[in-house]
Amino acid sequence: MGSLLQDLNLVPPSPSSSLTTAAAAAASTSSTIIATDGSTTEAAAALLVPKVEPKLEPFDVETPIYQPQQPQDPTSRSQDLFFSSSTPNCFSNSQLTPPLSQSPSSEDDNSNNLYSEYNRISELFRTAFAKRLQDQYGDVSVVSDPDSRAIVPVKEGDNNALSSVVVSQRPKYQKRSSELVRVTDLGLEDQRYFRDLVRRTRMIYDSLRIFSVLEEEKRRGERLGRRARGDLRAAATMRDCGLWLNRDKRIVGSIPGVQIGDVFFFRMELCVVGLHGQPQAGIDYLPASQSSNREPIATSIIVSGGYEDDEDSGEVIIYTGHGGQDSLNKQCEHQKLEGGNLAMERSMHYGIEVRVIRGIKHVGSVSSKVYVYDGLYKILDCWFDVGKSGFGVYKYKLLRIDGQPEMGSSILKFAETLRTKPLSVRPRGYLSLDISNKKENMPVFLFNDIDNDHDPMCYQYLERTVFPVFVITNGSNGTGCDCVSGCSDGCFCERKNGGEFAYDDNGFLLRGKPVVFECGVSCKCPPTCRNRVTQRGLRNRLEVFRSMETGWGVRSLDLIHAGAFICEYAGVVITREQAQIFTMNGGGLVYPNRFSAKWAEWGDLSQIYPNYIRPSYPEIPPLDFAMDVSKMRNVACYMSHSSTPNVLVQFVLYDHNNLMFPHIMLFAMENIPPLRELSLDYGVADEWTGKLAICN
Repeated sequence: MGSLLQDLNLVPPSPSSSLTTAAAAAASTSSTIIATDGSTTEAAAALLVPKVEPKLEPFDVETPIYQPQQPQDPTSRSQDLFFSSSTPNCFSNSQLTPPLSQSPSSEDDNSNNLYSEYNRISELFRTAFAKRLQDQYGDVSVVSDPDSRAIVPVKEGDNNALSSVVVSQRPKYQKRSSELVRVTDLGLEDQRYFRDLVRRTRMIYDSLRIFSVLEEEKRRGERLGRRARGDLRAAATMRDCGLWLNRDKRIVGSIPGVQIGDVFFFRMELCVVGLHGQPQAGIDYLPASQSSNREPIATSIIVSGGYEDDEDSGEVIIYTGHGGQDSLNKQCEHQKLEGGNLAMERSMHYGIEVRVIRGIKHVGSVSSKVYVYDGLYKILDCWFDVGKSGFGVYKYKLLRIDGQPEMGSSILKFAETLRTKPLSVRPRGYLSLDISNKKENMPVFLFNDIDNDHDPMCYQYLERTVFPVFVITNGSNGTGCDCVSGCSDGCFCERKNGGEFAYDDNGFLLRGKPVVFECGVSCKCPPTCRNRVTQRGLRNRLEVFRSMETGWGVRSLDLIHAGAFICEYAGVVITREQAQIFTMNGGGLVYPNRFSAKWAEWGDLSQIYPNYIRPSYPEIPPLDFAMDVSKMRNVACYMSHSSTPNVLVQFVLYDHNNLMFPHIMLFAMENIPPLRELSLDYGVADEWTGKLAICN
């Protein structure tokens, strides 16, 4: 694999800390340094202990939630990439609590009294519980045997009888490991594996979050006061099923599979992928009680402007420690050098880098803030200062490590300027500010600062696919829903889609299907109906750009939500006979039946629900047509091919009901940041360029 792995549980010697409040205290420790050849050496270090006595952090005690038996952990392959090391053992409460000495007679009396009271309470409980069941189910009697664990009796041989209720202790889910490791120099195959693992995990999270919100709104109906927290329910469910990543190791540095610039809409999603393990706190760290040398180590921070003394200039950050704030985020007392604050100082002392995630306010998203991973930073300095509110705060100076890709937060700000004033930031390179000539709802930019190629301007722009006349004529039966204000549960269009709508109220795809029936011209619902998503047209500002790697490509100037509609893949539909003649003349065609069935992955919750069945209704026959994009096309025709795409194809019908000729609609498989290239799995691509031949 060729990766360099370092065990950070045993820390190497380091220079003296620059913290002014720390005092030199002799502490001799031994550390094992693991080299690339597998040899080990022993080193001794004198650790500096601050004057302020640090408070030992408790273990990560979390609410126990039921965790069903799962097959092999999806992250088990990563075990080979890490070194394991021993951690200090912890004593149970029984080892710390001395036994009580009592006389035999008093012990028997106490035992009898205890069991007598227990039996009395048990009888009251069974009687009260059975009375509720009698009101609900009718003929239900109370179990007379006090030793029985059942609430009500069950007749022998009666399979339809009410089952007994047994209360059992729910097992705890997997707690975070105390092993501190760093992963470096992953091979290309391992990089693809971990990236795909993170993609699939995030797809499950997004699908489950959308479903959770929908179910909560249905359950509470008009009584829904606050916004349903699907992000919390989705994270808890995935934790129950053991789908959180990187729980077996606590990683310092980059997380395998997470790229700089990745965008997250919820804090809990950061916990799911292991990027930041604290749902609320801004500093994630290994507590002192779990550290091998009993010192906390910080691994990541979130910079979101929550503290008035923070200073963020991008490459350099003056970060304020946590603690001492009131409910209005105002400093009301002095901070202490403990917990995360001490962990930051220790990470600086040992030269351990931290991950930085920036929280940025974002209008028009499912949440009020987005979180962008901006890479690794070194902690250069730490000091105690008087803050703006007059209270003492700990400050840390962080510097971004060189050689990393551009920060995702900088790209977000740059894309915001591009959307409003493109020529002010890019005075050269734009060939057109709208190649659609206002046929789309949003302008489609054309940018090339590499060469003189302006090929996309030579085609007629299509905003929708052109079907043969017989498709529209034979596929229109005049049936539709009678909904006036919008489709609701139980309407004709819902039944047509197999009993469930394909989209939620925000227009996000719930789960992929063989084909989606949207409301058409025969339906009485308005254009704002939840079942009219793709026919509304383009919703994001897209840009066709010239690239050295892929020729022409497509990227968005907007942040695209996972499950959101992007655009239609438009062209002129021709039959198979026409396609054969066209191919003989050397024309380039697109065959919809060759697109990879990535729709089956979106909304696939088989790892959550063992009885999950992939949607197979409405069924669609094998597609036997081609699309000519040689003279007329739209922006989607310039999307690059990828075996791990971020865009999926979903077949949709709305202007006719001919299953043989659906629309090819494109949806986002993940949260796509601005200026990140959009990619499709065409199924068949040019083996030299990895891109569809017609787009070269």
